[in-house]
Order: sequence, then C-alpha cells, then structure tokens
Amino acid sequence: MSEVLLRVPFPFPDGKFPPGLGAVVQRTVISGNLPALIVIHDDENDWLIGDDVTDASDPNASAVCHVAHIVDLDPSVAETASVPCGYAARRASAQEPWAIEAWHYEDDE
Repeated sequence: MSEVLLRVPFPFPDGKFPPGLGAVVQRTVISGNLPALIVIHDDENDWLIGDDVTDASDPNASAVCHVAHIVDLDPSVAETASVPCGYAARRASAQEPWAIEAWHYEDDE
C-alpha cells in the first residue's frame, strides 16, 4: 500500500476506512508520541487526524499519511470511519469513547 488516496467516495461501502485512504495527520500522532484525540471529516471530504493539543496551523506539524498506519497504532481510530462530512470525532483521552460533533474551521465562523 504505497499510493495515498484522497477524497475517496463516502460513505465507505463496508463502514471501514478503505485501503490507501490518506489523511493529514499531526506528526505527534504518526510517531506515536501523542494519541489521536480528534478525527475530522471536513465538508470537502478530507480527513484530518490530530492530537487536539499541537497547533495545527504550524506547517511542519502535519504530514499526509495512510489512515491504516494510524489504525495500526490505535485500532480505536477505526471506529471513526462513519463520521459524516462536516463532523469530527473527539475524545478527552485515548481511553475515552469518541463523541461526534459538528465541525467547522474557525476561519468559517
């Protein structure tokens, strides 16, 4: 699995992240230094995964990564594959359940 696919048609047929799906992921999550605490499925059908701590506007804070890599690090991230466009899954810690909420970028307010 080397090709990164962006904006894969949603909803996913089997309710699981498709192989090759890419997301913008904070490097702290990719490295396993911090857990994924927010999974955003924005209204443009892009996926973003973050630690909900690091400043996401820092251009060096994130990279494009396969979602499967993040699911390998934290299998509970797979539970967020059904988050609809314009929503985010958020939790307070890696041990907490995901809560789904409407999402919009602060610039859109």
